[in-house]
Amino acid sequence: MTDNNNGQAINKKNRQHFIRKHGFPILMGLIIVTLFVSPEAKSWTIRQLMRTGLYNVNIEKDMTMLPQMETGFDFEDEKGNIQNTSSLKGKVVFINFWASWCPPCRAEFPSIETLYSKFKNDPDLFFLMINEDDNRAAGRDYLQNKGYITPMFKTRSVVPANIYNGTLPTTLVLDKKGKVVFRHEGFANYASEDFISQINTLIKE
Repeated sequence: MTDNNNGQAINKKNRQHFIRKHGFPILMGLIIVTLFVSPEAKSWTIRQLMRTGLYNVNIEKDMTMLPQMETGFDFEDEKGNIQNTSSLKGKVVFINFWASWCPPCRAEFPSIETLYSKFKNDPDLFFLMINEDDNRAAGRDYLQNKGYITPMFKTRSVVPANIYNGTLPTTLVLDKKGKVVFRHEGFANYASEDFISQINTLIKE
């Protein structure tokens, strides 16, 4: 009995020593694995970085500095209605290419949802959220599971490469004349006061 007690005490002491010596590297390893495996974990990490304000974006003050780009392509809404972006002239258009499996897209989506909530009833601003999931249901399920109300669209023609070259997420803003006044590849915060103010300025023009 004494030998068993001694053996258990030694095993316990060895486990404690092992945890003290290797606990931190093991923990870091688990965190890294989780980040690589889980899109949600990756997006959460990116959102923490966005809170620093380093990923706030601004629409170019001198819009003439951006080259003129071909912006025409067809898109389809959830009801199967197909339009061309040229039909949106007269409105400011916020375009975002995203996918449910894309961690940076997931990370910035709450800021886009906030932006949409502020302007959803404004007839002069159109949100063209282009889902790039192979399966439409995957994008729809993601929005529903998160409780997002941002509309979802799919492309129905070739998108000009200078608008979207496959990088997710990619975001653009078109002015009322259909000219690109903002283009950004990668995640960003679209709910900052400056960005919202700049959108308002475009709407009033």
